[in-house]
Amino acid sequence: MTPLDEICQVPFHQADAPARARILSRLADTELFAALLAEPAGDRAELRLFDLAEGRFALACDREERLAGFVGGPVAYVALPGRVLARALAQEGRGLLVNPGDVSQLMLDAQTLGWLVQALEARPALARAEMARRLGAPAPDAVALLAEPLAQRLADMAGLVGRLALVAAEWQDGRQGHALILAGVDPAHEDAVAKALAELLAFLPELPGGVDIGFSGGDLPRDALVIEPPPPPPAPEPVRRDPQAPPRLR
Repeated sequence: MTPLDEICQVPFHQADAPARARILSRLADTELFAALLAEPAGDRAELRLFDLAEGRFALACDREERLAGFVGGPVAYVALPGRVLARALAQEGRGLLVNPGDVSQLMLDAQTLGWLVQALEARPALARAEMARRLGAPAPDAVALLAEPLAQRLADMAGLVGRLALVAAEWQDGRQGHALILAGVDPAHEDAVAKALAELLAFLPELPGGVDIGFSGGDLPRDALVIEPPPPPPAPEPVRRDPQAPPRLR
């Protein structure tokens, strides 16, 4: 199962709007293998396009063997992130067919790709936790909406974030909303981490008052929703040589 398969437990065309948005968010971060007409020449590659009833579509899969299996043999391809492929196709008014015949099959027209590109241009609303008049427990609907996507995004950023907390926030100007307070982030990575979270929020229904992003190592409200990154995978066991094996000769 690939990450796209796992998030497409309900087929894309049958999913509700929030689920489709999460699938598109995952697609943007997935490396895709796009079919070409021929091997790339230098830095130029021509996508193989298919004429369907809905328009002209490029073909891509999240595994090389899936692409070869659909085409029926070896095929020239280019590997690139879904966000890059989506932008190129949206500019040309083309669609994208992903993983045809698999559980994660997607047929995305140029309009959908354009929406995806626009969502990826989201910029974070930054605010320091110290600027808040009050921080408290997040609203139940915010927890229901954000807990699972935030945990997934935190897993994607393993090693970059030490802790993430979702809190309700009342700001000095009287605005009320929510905030994501992050700790344990290298200052050199703060912009990239904030942008990744802003993209995630852009794919989800908007909460009243919005969701600001801040960095702070200070104390949190006792009833904050705190999410910590998963532990790193265990180191592989060292290969032990059979003491009864004959010596290796060079």
